[in-house]
Amino acid sequence: MAPPLPGPLAHLAPLLDHYGYLAVGVLVFVEDFGVPAPGETILISAAVYAGAGQLNILAVGLIALVAAIAGDNVGYLIGRSGGRAFVHRWGRYIFLTPERFHRAEEFFTRNGGKVVTIARFIEGLRQANGIIAGTTGMTWPRFLAFNTLGAALWVGLWSALGYAAGTDIGPIYQQVTRYQTYVLIGLGVLIAALITRHLLRHRTR
Repeated sequence: MAPPLPGPLAHLAPLLDHYGYLAVGVLVFVEDFGVPAPGETILISAAVYAGAGQLNILAVGLIALVAAIAGDNVGYLIGRSGGRAFVHRWGRYIFLTPERFHRAEEFFTRNGGKVVTIARFIEGLRQANGIIAGTTGMTWPRFLAFNTLGAALWVGLWSALGYAAGTDIGPIYQQVTRYQTYVLIGLGVLIAALITRHLLRHRTR
């Protein structure tokens, strides 16, 4: 019998009951190139189901990993094929001049690996990091390597927590999402500091 999912995960029970692994693969995949979908929560819910014997945790993890990597690569392709033209055409209306965009490209080339890896754990950045990487010209092999690393860490963390904690995952998930805001602020400060350092070095030259 399927376990009762706690608060923020409860609405996903019908999807898992009817579609199982397919629901995990589809929702994680589409979330990772910007479509609003509960990819992270379906992964956690599936892990809870696996802990109760309703699904296989290895299959859940593998499907989520493949879907996460594939979804981000779709985002990368979108950014690579259309993002640059969009920025050059409309960027000036949000004060993103070609010169500033070029500096962003240089920054992402140097620090993009860290951003792609960490973004996997941050709501909002998780859905956009592939598009950003493609738009700023990050090479595909480099993106693929760090995207795979981030996806493996993300899937491993939530699969293990959901499987081990079971229906007690609710309070844990609420605490993690609560502190994501602080992590996002910290990441923003770090990125700002790196950009400032880069601009200062550029001026010195």
